[in-house]
Amino acid sequence: MEAVGWAQKFARINREVMMHNLIHALRGVIKKPFETHVEAVNCHHNYVQRERHFGKDVLITRKGAVSAQEGELGIIPGSMGARSFIVRGKGNPESFNSCSHGAGRVMSRTEAKRRFTVADQERATRGVECRKDEGVIDEIPMAYKDIDAVMHAQRELVEVVHTLKQVVCVKG
Repeated sequence: MEAVGWAQKFARINREVMMHNLIHALRGVIKKPFETHVEAVNCHHNYVQRERHFGKDVLITRKGAVSAQEGELGIIPGSMGARSFIVRGKGNPESFNSCSHGAGRVMSRTEAKRRFTVADQERATRGVECRKDEGVIDEIPMAYKDIDAVMHAQRELVEVVHTLKQVVCVKG
């Protein structure tokens, strides 16, 4: 648990540093002044932590999931070519106050690489600034579930606060 805690702290600080650097870079490009004092969404996924559920202290492992405590903000990304969502948790105890971290895959990375081409990747991510090469074919949108169906299935776990249109996607 100590090692996991260290790794999760490192990941959280890494996200904070990336956000700081992104804001600094944007201020160099966007000449109109803007503020960033609004609440940031900084949520772990694929992690373990101690929590209390059904009157017991337990270790919760969230793989492909994030915490959705009542009122807690989270982000549920779609694929490289789909929308993403900022959500607020409903604190549903039956899900251990959790929700999905994203669309989830419908096929393995190997199958996606076998089935699709760079041309398919270019078509599927048209209008999105992202890598469009053999190194990311396994992330092609068709390798993922429909994000709208995923969001509908977890409507008792989270409420959608904002819907984000994919314009830039940074992978590996």
